[in-house]
Amino acid sequence: MAASTQTHLHLYFWPLAAAITLFKLLLIPAYHSTDFEVHRNWLAITNSLPISKWYYESTSEWTLDYPPFFGWLEFLLSQVANLFDPKMLVLTNLNYESQMTVVFQRISVIVTDFVFIYATKEYCIHLSRSRPKETASILAQPSFAVTLFLLCNFGLLVVDHIHFQYNGFLTGILLLSITRISQNRFLEGGFWFSVLLNFKHIYLYIAPAYFIYLLRCYCFTKSKADGRVVWTSLSFGRLSALGLIVISVFALSFGPFIYMSQIPQVLSRLFPFKRGLCHAYWAPNFWALYNVIDKGATVVGTKMGLLSVGSTTAAMTGGLVQEFQHTLLPSVPPLVTFVLTAVSMLPSLWHQWRHPSGINGFLRCLTICAFCSFMFGWHVHEKAIILITIPLSLLAVEGYRDAQVFLFLSTIGHYSLFPLIFKPAEAPIKVCLLLISTFSSLIVLSGIYKDPKTYRLPHIAFLSPLESIYILGLLPLYFYCNLVHYLLGLGEKLAFFPLMLTSVYCAAGVSWAWLKFYYNSLKREGKIHSQKDKRI
Repeated sequence: MAASTQTHLHLYFWPLAAAITLFKLLLIPAYHSTDFEVHRNWLAITNSLPISKWYYESTSEWTLDYPPFFGWLEFLLSQVANLFDPKMLVLTNLNYESQMTVVFQRISVIVTDFVFIYATKEYCIHLSRSRPKETASILAQPSFAVTLFLLCNFGLLVVDHIHFQYNGFLTGILLLSITRISQNRFLEGGFWFSVLLNFKHIYLYIAPAYFIYLLRCYCFTKSKADGRVVWTSLSFGRLSALGLIVISVFALSFGPFIYMSQIPQVLSRLFPFKRGLCHAYWAPNFWALYNVIDKGATVVGTKMGLLSVGSTTAAMTGGLVQEFQHTLLPSVPPLVTFVLTAVSMLPSLWHQWRHPSGINGFLRCLTICAFCSFMFGWHVHEKAIILITIPLSLLAVEGYRDAQVFLFLSTIGHYSLFPLIFKPAEAPIKVCLLLISTFSSLIVLSGIYKDPKTYRLPHIAFLSPLESIYILGLLPLYFYCNLVHYLLGLGEKLAFFPLMLTSVYCAAGVSWAWLKFYYNSLKREGKIHSQKDKRI
């Protein structure tokens, strides 16, 4: 049966990958954000200047603030960009957007996405091989579901191919690392994750999960009957090999800057704490709820005469990337966000150390680390929801409760990206993509978990009545933020209100998904599948 499922994989994988690639080509003329200019400027920096000046150049406000490997990627792309339009590589050509520049930049994202496509195929091959009892029905195969969830991921499509970034390429490296660890090729998995960190340092958020898992399950070779580690089983050979790989990758990346004594300058670009607690559009996390409580209390206090008008400020709702002070609640420095993030991860990391449960336990710990950093991190971008939905999509085929959280969070988290794509021309695209993504996920998950005696399908399947009502609440939210608010003449007076409302509404759902997933993961340690999780 394993050979049969792999044959099925080849039948649907490449046609689906080709169809998605063609769809990406159709999005070339779509709106693009300031990130388009960010990457054009990085092409110019790496092409025009020696490496010694990469992290000092400041002609544009969009300075290079990714690790060195990404700088080298931009350098390689710039060699090809020169064939399309050399003017895009001129440092002083700020906001340059010729037709050939747009075509090149869009195609560069599509081409680098093949790393993601390759990694998806590798993971799905491994998944099909590990499931010899898969049903012959393609729609009911976990490998097909994972292929669909990954290649058709709403967040990657709109953020990379409309808004403009290279998340697909980076996610491909992450997925390749996860695949190698799934295959017990731990050194390769550690290598690819080290490479990933040197492309984009946001993946430091999930580094604790990697550290604990590789140390516990690769460097230590024995456990006691109750799950405790046998401390004398530490393999110094394995630890040294893993450490050598990690150090070598970082030395290759940062070595030239260490030699030039530029590390302080590089780090100041990578970690610009002056950007403030929240991004211009609040990510739907704990700080969005914190901000709105402070804002609401300030408004009430002012109306009741408890606060003077001069003591209040609207800076946090100005839609700008900046530092601001809360009015009533304590203002939050970076150290507080770091401590909260670390503390919130600890229970999951401890369970991963105390009760390692294979690759699924690793994926749950990784997902929780991404969740915690999203909830409490400093200056979190709304796009970081992708760091959660990708590993969660792998878990969605492993257990019914994981599928519940995946369906709920992917709908809410992806809806929270709507304000990024704010042009009217793209509105039908984002709405249709989200609907297609949600309903296709529902269909394939229904094929995997199909016990009519226990679960009645369809409703807003896998969700509780309260979760279903919450999901349906996205409809009036969308119509208010995009139509009613402006019909009431509030577009100028309360310009930030639709963004704030969307962020706060989605923050409530994301917070619930985080708590539910965390609870389920800790409860299920040592009992990966309950009776309700068994497939028929």
